[in-house]
Amino acid sequence: MGQAAKVVTANGGKVGFLGSIGVRFLMDGDETGGGFSVVEHPMSPRALAAPLHRHALEDEYSYVLEGRVGAMLGDEVLTGGPGDLILKPRNQWHTFWNAGDEPARILEIISPAGFERFFAKLVDLGGVTRAELQALAELCAQYQLEMDPQSVPGIVERFHLQFPGEPI
Repeated sequence: MGQAAKVVTANGGKVGFLGSIGVRFLMDGDETGGGFSVVEHPMSPRALAAPLHRHALEDEYSYVLEGRVGAMLGDEVLTGGPGDLILKPRNQWHTFWNAGDEPARILEIISPAGFERFFAKLVDLGGVTRAELQALAELCAQYQLEMDPQSVPGIVERFHLQFPGEPI
């Protein structure tokens, strides 16, 4: 049996806060046969989304809906505006942030699906800045995500960012 038609309204989907940026769950892997998932990330001005990290299992495609979004992939620094798509491939150290003084939003397409469950569990832990270190380490290991918390101060200083960001 195929997937049923669905509309996620502008105010639909479960929402949460990851500790520095928001998350709105739009479509999960159960709905797409595991092929991909879609979340929206609202970001307060100058918010760093996460420490440098890399995924072993999935690629992320960030479609900028609003604002300016910066991304660092290895040594390369990119900036995208509304309508731009930023690829963050698996096995690549990366991070991203709101590069402007106004709120920003991205539509994050994750392929294959599954990592949206990491976000849901992180919300339940209170976000990256409130989660107990052991619980966060176990969650990262479960999703084959490497994270470098020591990267935060240098990224914040270099790009004039805030970590954590504020819920919006």
